[in-house]
Amino acid sequence: MSLMQHGRSTSFGLLVSVISAATFGMSGAFIKPLLESGWSPVAAVTMRALIGGVVLLPFALVAVRGRWAAVWRGRWRLLGMALVGVAGTQVLYFAAIQRIPVSTGILVEYLAPVLLVAVVWARTRKAPRLVVLAGSVVAVAGLVLVVSPGGAGAIDPLGLLLAVAAMVGCAAFYVIAARPSDGLPPVALASGGLLLGAAALAAVGATGLLPVTVSFADVPLFGNPTAWWVPLLVVGVVATAIAYAASITATEILGSRLASFTGLLEVVAATLYAWLLLGERLSLTQLFGGLLILGGIALVRADRGDEAAPRRVSRRTRGRVPTSAAPSQEPTAPLG
Repeated sequence: MSLMQHGRSTSFGLLVSVISAATFGMSGAFIKPLLESGWSPVAAVTMRALIGGVVLLPFALVAVRGRWAAVWRGRWRLLGMALVGVAGTQVLYFAAIQRIPVSTGILVEYLAPVLLVAVVWARTRKAPRLVVLAGSVVAVAGLVLVVSPGGAGAIDPLGLLLAVAAMVGCAAFYVIAARPSDGLPPVALASGGLLLGAAALAAVGATGLLPVTVSFADVPLFGNPTAWWVPLLVVGVVATAIAYAASITATEILGSRLASFTGLLEVVAATLYAWLLLGERLSLTQLFGGLLILGGIALVRADRGDEAAPRRVSRRTRGRVPTSAAPSQEPTAPLG
């Protein structure tokens, strides 16, 4: 891949990643009215994953037609996406925010990009370049300003531990999405992961570990009473189906490190949607935090040390190392 082609591919990946963040960020503003009307988090997330998986299923079936062997080869990646990327991370996050402030939970979970940088540092025993470290610091500072973590008194240790586990799950999502596709289309990974994840969430709900309640009463939306299924459909189609497919596609192109930093824009998008749709407060400090996150992403993107972006493995080249490229230092899960 030439430098020009790589640059175009990265630009496309960044665009898709921004779309992913913008669509993921809608979930909070549309799910909140459901939660306030009596839906439990597990019930809402299960339905969200189920709707998203069903919406993507026809596209996934068309994409894998004649390539069912790729689905079998990617079975562990599908299972990891379902149990970690869809079910595990969300259950851990919702369990965490039952014990600690929501803003604190978000802050801890979205430290995942820093965790990925640290993992690469530990695995390679090579310190990240200064521009990556600077980008990490700037992006985390922006994240702190956007979420404005609060909550008086001592933080519940178990809640904090659950939030850290959710952070690990979030980082694992990007690692799983960044692995070589080996012929498995991103839409198939997204659909399969969501459907299997919905099944896993339903199983968790059936055990009684977390409450499962639903309500069919109208919910307030845009200042008017709205049928309960309207926000659920918006979340399922836009903030789940489109968001997951876009995120996996972008991560395959960008690698888990850059994609995870770009994913911080989801927090900015969620804040903007809450301001526009729910009338929640939006301060100049939060806007400045959003600019810092953008600056951190730009700094991480400026690192040219990992120009070998993850590539999709075609059926023609599977099992062979391209002669035009040096062997990857991280063949199983590129983190950059």
